[in-house]
This record gives sequence, C-alpha cells and structure tokens, in this order.
Amino acid sequence: VQLVESGGGMVQSGGSLRLSCVASGFTLSHYDMAWVRQGPGKGPEWVSAISPSGGATLYAESVEGRFTISKDDAKDTLYLQMNDLRPEDTALYYCARRAAWAAGVETIRRVYEYDFWGQGTQVTVSS
Repeated sequence: VQLVESGGGMVQSGGSLRLSCVASGFTLSHYDMAWVRQGPGKGPEWVSAISPSGGATLYAESVEGRFTISKDDAKDTLYLQMNDLRPEDTALYYCARRAAWAAGVETIRRVYEYDFWGQGTQVTVSS
C-alpha cells in the first residue's frame, strides 16, 4: 500500500490549491479515504472524508464550504480542492486510508482509525 500526496505550496490568504493523492496497492473504491492535517506544534486534525462509492462526503467545521474532497477511481487518485485559504490552514496535509475494521460515520473523524498514510504535502498560507 502506498499513498503519495502532491500539490501543496505557498499561497496568500484567499488563494486556492488542489491537493492530489495517488493510491497504489489497494482498490480505492473499497475504502473510506480522508485528508488529515497537522499544523505546527499541533496534533493531527481530521479534515474531510469520502465514502468508498464517492457518494458521501464529510468535512470538519473549520473547512466546511471552503474545501471539497473528491476522487477518481479510474486514476486511483484522491483530491482536496481548497479555496479561500486562511493562515490557520497552514499545515502538512496527509491522505489516509481508513482501516477495514473501522465502520460507521460516527467514528470517521478518529485519526487512529486510519491505517495507511502518505508522506504529506506542505501547505503554507500567508496573511
């Protein structure tokens, strides 16, 4: 299993970025997938998740209405479109696969339920 993120960078407040995560070694359409971020000096923060079918998505309150998660199963790629970026969005962004034993939307925000993570891509937003 491998997850490789890209698309991070430095932008000004109000700008946009699109993160990508290419998955290999498993079938993307069989798992819940998520984006998790870790800001400087902070613990990991769950950002968004998408169901195996892609038909259901969830967002943290802090990004609701600004970020959009999506995926292309044919390309084995997960995306995170980030608009209206703010300095507090500065973080290392990881894509993660939810463990097969985890189920239900009630616990989908728990980062310990994700068993494979990419190396992360840095997003820095200046004011």
